[in-house]
Amino acid sequence: MEVKRYADYSYWLNDAGEALTPRAALAKSEEADVAILGAGYSGLWTAYYLLCAQPGLKVTVLEQEIAGFGGSGRNGGWCSPRFPVSAGLLRRRFGDGQARAMLEAVQASVDEIRRVCEVEAIDAQFRAGGTLTLARSENQLAAIRGSYAAYERLGMADRYRLLSPEEAAERIRVTRVLGGLYTPDGASIHPARLVRGLARAVEARGGTIFEQTEVTKIAGGAQARLVTRQGEVRARRAVVLAGEAYLTRFPQLHRSVLPVYSLICLTEPLTAAQWETIGWRQGENVASARSSVVYLTRTGDGRILFGSRGAPYLFGSKISDAQDRHADTVRAIEGYLADWFPSLAGIRFAGAWGGPVAMPMDWMPSVNFDAGTRMAYLGGYTGQGVSTSNLAGRLLAGLIAGKNTGLETLPIAQRRSPGWIPEPLRWMVVRYMQGALLRADDAAEAGRRPPVDARLAEFLGRH
Repeated sequence: MEVKRYADYSYWLNDAGEALTPRAALAKSEEADVAILGAGYSGLWTAYYLLCAQPGLKVTVLEQEIAGFGGSGRNGGWCSPRFPVSAGLLRRRFGDGQARAMLEAVQASVDEIRRVCEVEAIDAQFRAGGTLTLARSENQLAAIRGSYAAYERLGMADRYRLLSPEEAAERIRVTRVLGGLYTPDGASIHPARLVRGLARAVEARGGTIFEQTEVTKIAGGAQARLVTRQGEVRARRAVVLAGEAYLTRFPQLHRSVLPVYSLICLTEPLTAAQWETIGWRQGENVASARSSVVYLTRTGDGRILFGSRGAPYLFGSKISDAQDRHADTVRAIEGYLADWFPSLAGIRFAGAWGGPVAMPMDWMPSVNFDAGTRMAYLGGYTGQGVSTSNLAGRLLAGLIAGKNTGLETLPIAQRRSPGWIPEPLRWMVVRYMQGALLRADDAAEAGRRPPVDARLAEFLGRH
């Protein structure tokens, strides 16, 4: 197998502080108690907590590339209390008690990640600056006010604060801001150093990670196993599917999630004078309330990371490296940054990258384990996976080990999302939604009349 230049896949991987030399591949068939597909956050957190709960358990992780190759090594650097499903929709689906428990569990995961980094000496550059959502149009202002109202109904408003335009500007100076919503919960991290350090922690506790090992077949039941060209790993207790968007390459999982691309542009380091013009001294995670998503991170070495969705969905849920730097999307993101920060006109960009995130049909992550078939699954984070994957890994480890973690009653436990519609209808609907939401967002922020189909797009995209 040709070894890729993994450092080229993201700034984070390039700055991981190590050579990214692949671990050995699986050489022959083996047996394990638990066989895990995928060495990203989901698979590694599951392995870590299994080994913490049951030292001596034989846990084997198979990874087609290297640990952190996917979203775990390419994300926006957020470790936040955000969940893919809004507080209001969680209330409507599950009731106040379940909604609050779900959101509090995600919040607690931020602190848990910091704790593990300290225990395992993982230098993830954890910086607790909080999370700030900005409104740059009237509909975005209504959205953040609605979010705050939902937190009030859940008894969680003490963790959130609505900001006036002036109060928002005291934190970060962005054009056309009408208000904001701030919580002290949330941190920025170095995602690649977190996932690479977590892989070493798994190995230190007795787990085995094989890289450059593509899984070609998944089987459950009495002969539960992961099959590769080099051999198979037979699992006595569980096979864990932790491949996120890449699981769509398996026929039986093809419609389980939608691979939706998220792209990022990164500036060169700003000067002290440039930082003075925009503020952002606390280093909050910053986003806008756009339906089509915009998120920013201030990196440890003084750069602005500016991310968004936008790379078009490919027919048949195809995943392609070419989408990682989709030229039109990269140009659009660079334009967004110029619009947000006119004082940075002419700033140079150091690079761009991206990758697919897994979006379930109902936007709801899932964690499930069937002891009868020995099959387990966790994922579907829709771009909110850093903290949610930790929570999911703890929950799944408890289900497999048969130990009560107190997380078993959460709405993500032992559930499955409905599958996506077949092609070609899937391609038609998703491509329409991507374009319609983008047009509606751009019109609203520019003060133009909304497109005639804006209400339909908002209804279809509401989550």
